[in-house]
Amino acid sequence: MTAHTPALDLLAPDQRGILIGGTWREADSGDRFEVIDPADGSVITTVADASAGEAIEALDAAVEAQHSWSRTPPRERGEILRTAFELVTARADEFAALMSLEMGKTVAEARGEVAYGIEFFRWYAEEAVRIHGRYMQAPAGGSRLLTLKKPVGPCLFVTPWNFPLAMGTRKIGPAIAAGCTMVVKPAHQTPLTMLALAGVLAEAGLPDGVLNIVPTTDAAGVSEALMADDRLRKVSFTGSTGIGKVLVRQSAEQLLRVSMELGGNAPFLVFEDADVDAAVDGAMLAKMRNMGEACTAANRFLVHRSVAAEFAEKLGKRMGALTVGRGQDTGVDVGPLIDEKAVESVSQLVTDAIHDGATVVCGGQAPDGPGFFYPPTVLLDVPAESAINAEEIFGPVAPITTFDTEEEAVARANDTEYGLSSYAYTRDLARTIRLAESLDYGMVGINTGLVSNPAAPFGGVKASGFGREGGFEGIEEYLETTYVNLPAG
Repeated sequence: MTAHTPALDLLAPDQRGILIGGTWREADSGDRFEVIDPADGSVITTVADASAGEAIEALDAAVEAQHSWSRTPPRERGEILRTAFELVTARADEFAALMSLEMGKTVAEARGEVAYGIEFFRWYAEEAVRIHGRYMQAPAGGSRLLTLKKPVGPCLFVTPWNFPLAMGTRKIGPAIAAGCTMVVKPAHQTPLTMLALAGVLAEAGLPDGVLNIVPTTDAAGVSEALMADDRLRKVSFTGSTGIGKVLVRQSAEQLLRVSMELGGNAPFLVFEDADVDAAVDGAMLAKMRNMGEACTAANRFLVHRSVAAEFAEKLGKRMGALTVGRGQDTGVDVGPLIDEKAVESVSQLVTDAIHDGATVVCGGQAPDGPGFFYPPTVLLDVPAESAINAEEIFGPVAPITTFDTEEEAVARANDTEYGLSSYAYTRDLARTIRLAESLDYGMVGINTGLVSNPAAPFGGVKASGFGREGGFEGIEEYLETTYVNLPAG
């Protein structure tokens, strides 16, 4: 039996289930799974555990709704998104409390995610009416060439636990705008925010069957069943590169349209001419957003030898002063990691780096439970070859490695299979241009620790995936192009 908490008030009792064709229902098996509070390991509530069969029923509903939804006027689709934007904005505090409860981030940070995440609905509300093709005369004359855009069709969205709202809205928003229906499988650690969002979209007027939700602990079975069905036309996944590769292989059988936002290993470069105080401010943003549990988080700090000690001292003071605790508590700056496995992984990387010769500036050791906490940690003089520079940390740890030349810094920054986001601090304009052109990343932040913006294309290269979310480019992921040849006369 779970205790009631006000953060759950966004969800009606029957809304903690499976959403198929506008109806909330239990799993046929009666199975439910527990949603755990990472701050103390307690059970928040339980949610219906969908099977592969129920996922196919959700796809049935999406397929049935696709024809009429694709013919809904763009303005109507946009107005639904706009209404949902306004409804979530009005309930921002409730969404933030719910997100903090199930994921662990502080309420203040959760409010930031609500503001960022729901902006995708406002952006794509405006883009829904700007889907267009072109008309031109054939170069040789004799005919006219017409192109038009059509929705891809039913989609599968697999969203991660670290941003329960934003990772959903930046997929759902353009899909709705483009006229696509969808089945969403939220992460089993954090399904509640997505279930609450589905309720808001229904309230905003989204027709039954356009959005279907299948919370499950059998992610592999559900995804495999859906992707084997030739009625599905697109899959969009945010998560680890390993799972992304599996999904890409599975998608090949049906030749699905695929968008993959995968792992990262973001370098944060600080050059000798940088404003060190500004770089520390940017590092706090790039490293500590979401306790470091973000694919865009600064993973490796590459700092010029001449400013490394100053940077490490100032960053250590800032990070060491942060208060760790339950995300809902007043005065807390850093919440828990998502689970015990995450704490073990971060702890091992730090231990190995210290063994390799790194110096601990602050933090460096996980506290005793309850809860899954790890303190903000700064490490100086981390050898370039240390595992912490090669693996995605996904925690509040800043390993600092020094460099001597720009060429060395760029080479080290690019020495990874990943290519999602990168950051650099310099006051040299020419160097800024060189970095933008030489860093092998989908996103480059110059003198800023924050690159995400709903109006900008989010995505990476290499093992960080392909496709873009957000910006003008994001809606193209949900549109197919039809070319029509028209006789001139």
